[in-house]
Amino acid sequence: MIANLQSAEVASSMADNCSKDSNQNDNTSRSSSNNNNKSFITHIAHDHLISILLLLPIDSILSFAMTCKRFKSLASSDTLWESICRRDWGNSHVDAFLASAEIKQFPWRKIYQQVSQSSSISCRRLSGSDDGMFPSPRASHSLNFVSDCLVLFGGGCEGGRHLDDTWVAYIGSDFRRIPRWQKINSGTPSGRFGQTCSVVGDYLVLFGGINDHGIRQNDTWVGQIMCNEIDGIKLSWRLLDIGPLAPPPRGAHAECCIDDKKMVIHGGIGLDGLRLSDMWLLDISDGARSATWHEIIAHMSPPARSGHTLTCVGGTRMVLFGGRGTGYEVLNDIWLLDIAEEHPRWVQLIYESFNIPQGVPLPRVGHSATLILGGKVLIFGGEDSYRHRKDDFWVLDICAIPSIEMCSFTLNSKISSRKMWKRLKAEGHQLNCRSFHRACADRSGRYVFMFGGMVDGLLQPAEASGLRFDGELYLVEIVFHF
Repeated sequence: MIANLQSAEVASSMADNCSKDSNQNDNTSRSSSNNNNKSFITHIAHDHLISILLLLPIDSILSFAMTCKRFKSLASSDTLWESICRRDWGNSHVDAFLASAEIKQFPWRKIYQQVSQSSSISCRRLSGSDDGMFPSPRASHSLNFVSDCLVLFGGGCEGGRHLDDTWVAYIGSDFRRIPRWQKINSGTPSGRFGQTCSVVGDYLVLFGGINDHGIRQNDTWVGQIMCNEIDGIKLSWRLLDIGPLAPPPRGAHAECCIDDKKMVIHGGIGLDGLRLSDMWLLDISDGARSATWHEIIAHMSPPARSGHTLTCVGGTRMVLFGGRGTGYEVLNDIWLLDIAEEHPRWVQLIYESFNIPQGVPLPRVGHSATLILGGKVLIFGGEDSYRHRKDDFWVLDICAIPSIEMCSFTLNSKISSRKMWKRLKAEGHQLNCRSFHRACADRSGRYVFMFGGMVDGLLQPAEASGLRFDGELYLVEIVFHF
C-alpha cells in the first residue's frame, strides 16, 4: 500500500504540473524542466496514462481533464470510468449491479456520478406470506444473503430466551417480492443470541454467542446452502474442525469477511461480563473442511467494547464503528485497519464534526453497518446510553476517508472532510426505531434486507416498559436517478 501511495503522489504531481502548464500563457517562456515535464506526460501511452489516473482521487482526475483536449477526452472515457467504478466499488458489486439494473445505456461517468451523489433510500415492508410461515420476532440474531437466499438463525426473544431455529427464503433477482420462508431445522447449532455469522465464499461461518443461561460460546460452525428443482432449498450446518486454538467465549462481538476466505472477529462480552478488545482471524481457505484461528496483535487497538460493527470495505481493509465501552458508555468513534500490513495497526479517524454539513451520527450500540454500492457503509438504528432507539439512516463514504498511511500522519490532528458523513432521506414505509436488528445486502449492494430487533412498543399495564421484539422483514433500496 505504501508503494501505491508513493505512485499516487507521483501521479498527482504530474497532473499538477500539467495543469499548471496549461494555465500559463502560450507566449510566456517556460523553463526547461516544465517543457520536459510536458513532453514526458504527453508522450505516455494511452493505457499507461489510465493506469496512472487510477492511482488518483476523483478530484485530481477531474483537474487533469482540464489541462488539454486530449486529456479531457481520456479522462471522460468509458474505459477509465468503468475502471474507476470497479476500483472504488469492487468488481462483484459492479457486475451484480449491471445484471440487476437497466443502466447499460448510460456512460460510466454518469453512473459513477449518480451512485456517488445518492442521498435517499426507499423502504418497503416484505412481511407476510400465503402459507403463514414466518420467523418469530427476535433480536441479536444473524441474517445473511448467500446463494441468492436469505438465511436467518437464532437470536433472543421474549423472556430472555434464546432461539435455535434456521430459516431460509429464496430471493433470486426479484428483490421486491414478499419472500416465502422455509424453516430448515432446529437444535443445530444450539440456541444462542449475540452470535456472528459471516458469508465467506459460498459458506456461512458462525461463531460464538450467548445462551439463555448466560453461557458464552466459542464454537465455530459452517453452513452451506444447496438449491435444486427437485429437493428445493437445503441448508446443512456442521461443526468446523479448528484445531486446538480458539478465541475465548463471547457474544455481542463484531465480525467481517476478508478476501472472501477469511473471517475476522473483534471484541464482545466475554466471561463474567467483561468487555473484550482482542481480534482474531479465521483462515478457511481449505475449502471449509478445516480452519485455523490465530490472534492478531495490532498496534493501538480500539478500547474494549460490545454491540459495535466491523465492516470490510474492500480487499483487506475494515472499518470499526460505535458500540458500548467498559464503562457502559456508548461510542461513535471510527477506526480503520488494513489487515494485510506486515504489522497491522489501528488508526482512529478523528474529524471536525462542525465542518460536516449534516453532522455526524450520535453515539450508538446495536446498530447495523452494511457495505453498499458506491463503496459506502450504510448505518441504521441502534440505541444510545439511555436506551433511546433510533430510526436514522447514515452513510459513511469510504472514498472520502484518507488511506491508512495518510491517516497515520494526522493521528493527533483532526481530519476535515465535508463528504465523509451524509444523512439519507427515507422514503416509503417508515421503519420503527430499533436496535439489535440485523441487516445484509445483496451482491450488488443496492438492496439491503433488515429483520427484527428491539423496538419501542405500546405500554401494557403489566409491563415496566414498552420494549418489544419485532418480526418484520424490510427491503431498503438505494435510490438512484438515472
